[in-house]
Amino acid sequence: MAVKLKAFCLASAALIAVAPAAAQRTDASNRMVSPGGGDQIDEIVVTAQKRTERLLDVPQSISVVSAAALERQQVRSIADYAQLVPGLNIQQTTPGQARVVLRGINTGGASPTVAIYVDDIPFGASTGQSNAANSASDIDTFDIERIEVLRGPQGTLYGANSLGGVVKYITTAPKFDKFEAKGQAGIESVDGGNMGWSVNGVVNLPVSDQIAVRASGYYRRTGGFIDTLGLARKDANDFDSYGGRGSVLLKPTETLTVQLSALFQNLRGDSRASFDADPVTLKAQTTDPATGAPVKGLTRTELYAENTSADYRLYDGTVDWDAGFATLTSVTSYGKLSTLDKSDATYQLPGVGDAIFGTAPNTRGILFPSQTSNKKFTQELRLSSPDNDKVEWLVGGYFTREKGRIYQQYIPFDLATGDLVDPTLVLPVGPGGANVSFPDFLIARLDSLYKEYAGFGSVTWHVAPRFDLTGGVRYSHNKQSTTQILDGSFVPLSTGVVGPDINRGKSSENVFTWSFSPRFEFSDHASLYARVAKGYRPGGPNVVPPGSGPDFPRQFDADTLISYETGIRAETADRTVMVDASVYYLDWKNIQTTVVYQTSIGPISGDGNGEKASSKGAEIAVTVRPTRGFEVAATVAYNDTKLKADLPGIDLGLGALVAPGLKGDSLAYAPEWTANVSADYRWSLGGDTTAFVGGNIRLISDQAGDFDAQYRFDQGRRLTLDGYATVDLRAGFETGPFNVQVYVRNLTNSRGLVNAGQYLTRPGTLVQASPIRPRTIGAIVGASF
Repeated sequence: MAVKLKAFCLASAALIAVAPAAAQRTDASNRMVSPGGGDQIDEIVVTAQKRTERLLDVPQSISVVSAAALERQQVRSIADYAQLVPGLNIQQTTPGQARVVLRGINTGGASPTVAIYVDDIPFGASTGQSNAANSASDIDTFDIERIEVLRGPQGTLYGANSLGGVVKYITTAPKFDKFEAKGQAGIESVDGGNMGWSVNGVVNLPVSDQIAVRASGYYRRTGGFIDTLGLARKDANDFDSYGGRGSVLLKPTETLTVQLSALFQNLRGDSRASFDADPVTLKAQTTDPATGAPVKGLTRTELYAENTSADYRLYDGTVDWDAGFATLTSVTSYGKLSTLDKSDATYQLPGVGDAIFGTAPNTRGILFPSQTSNKKFTQELRLSSPDNDKVEWLVGGYFTREKGRIYQQYIPFDLATGDLVDPTLVLPVGPGGANVSFPDFLIARLDSLYKEYAGFGSVTWHVAPRFDLTGGVRYSHNKQSTTQILDGSFVPLSTGVVGPDINRGKSSENVFTWSFSPRFEFSDHASLYARVAKGYRPGGPNVVPPGSGPDFPRQFDADTLISYETGIRAETADRTVMVDASVYYLDWKNIQTTVVYQTSIGPISGDGNGEKASSKGAEIAVTVRPTRGFEVAATVAYNDTKLKADLPGIDLGLGALVAPGLKGDSLAYAPEWTANVSADYRWSLGGDTTAFVGGNIRLISDQAGDFDAQYRFDQGRRLTLDGYATVDLRAGFETGPFNVQVYVRNLTNSRGLVNAGQYLTRPGTLVQASPIRPRTIGAIVGASF
């Protein structure tokens, strides 16, 4: 049943009356509190325009999640902090496999619409040739200074794949002035599942007044809560996340700084954080599909033990030289993102293993391991003027070279034992019917190379003391090449041609993006801005099916988006009240989607372009600090998305094409309403001991799932996820260097869904549904020195 906004408002009022939670930006622990005086509330600064400036001075929509808010709410993953940011939604089926959506800009597909940055470094693949949209970097937020979320296209300063916006992790830099050390350990229990635990630590070491070092590490085990049938495993979806960051800051002269950094993180998951569900109600299955026996709780069928992994590596160096008239900045990086997903494809390809290998029915299953890797080098040089009361400017150049690979196999296994089976087949497909031995059933490999060169610039002209104009442009040129290899016995069995089947593709594009923003200050603490901006997502070579012939399109085009936005920011002089509101309209053209092409061997699907879509809405964030130590924050986002034309039809073997999306349909995973109310109360217990209590309520309305032509034809409608609400509570105290915190997440044990789909790839007509985590109770102890 859908959650009603009225019920949310009533619950929010009740929570605020008790003791609400931390703000999305600056919470109670992010300010300095003296025993006998008032609070000194820090000013919010951002680097969204690639210079450090007050949030109040930036003419675009931005949310900032501070280190204090991350710590207080124990936010560790992308799914956690998405709850604090209006307009941000996450599709996630398992750790390391996430799709980030801002302002509803999403039609599915393999190319991302939101760019992920670590400081000034883009991380992850730029194109769908490495399945970038489904493997957004889920970077652990321990020892992160803040997260900046830039809504709307950022094509001028951030380039490709920022149609919807940018998520930017700002890491904590080494400090020259003091030694710091912090450590934490925690334990938690998930309702109906396993225990979890975590440890982390960080140390900052000032070696001298010219050298400082900072290093952090963490290990987090998250308990599973979904059982598997077939191959029976209890609470099978445990996962581990472990890694660390290290950084050295050098200041050889007063005008020169050099920072060298490294990041690594590994994620390891058993099974998936999804269950098998009824395709209409999305309720968990109640009987075992194989035996008919009744089952309880959340379950999924696995005939082979599934598991996933993701590895992140990032090495970078940043040099800043103050030349007086301007600052020259060089940012160099090398990153690697690798994933491995072993999934049971037996129900996706029913009977294929038995038919191909000539065994009795129900004796062979199919394992589908899929590996992706992306190795990315980037170099950015920019020259920026000092802060000025008349004109500020920035010019720069950017280059990236990315090598990607997707490597997939279909491997038979014995359903009785779970052991892999030798897939070798001997087929009479050689010259004159000669036998040919094939050591593999199917191997698919896609190697890709992406290069981009860009030049960009921006200027802010302070026309009058309280009125300025900001404009920016970027010219980008990208070149792509791919080599696609299909091999194994499946190729001659399906096409009659002995493999390997090799196709090479290439493409190139020139793209011009821009932005323009006037801003007017009512006072030192209030401003009104407008912004119009263009963003783009690269096209590229198509994946060419075997036997498709020369008339199959070898590439698809970039899509573009123009955003129209206006907003207001205001705060009281003492920052006890802060308001940030915006309204927007997004015009999305040439949207990338799946298209069916008519070829000499019939209709074949591939990457292509549809027509138009739009997104319009409003966002507001309000923070109020009515008394010392008490803070209330609320965010509300409204988002109305629509296809402006039917998506290209898909061939379902029915003699006519079926459109997966129709004109007027909302975009995938774009809820109309999201809201969050949070508050914290913090007070002194005497001496250096303070206590705090807090909590928050989160609401998300109904949302449509992916565009699926087969589901639409069979069920007569789009798959839709019901809205839900969650309540979190927390409390703790700090005394001297020590702190203790207890928390409850999802107090009411809501079973909200963040993703659903994979129709007809599960047993029968079941779908795969990914829930939020059940009620979780935990405690953390820590010390800071």
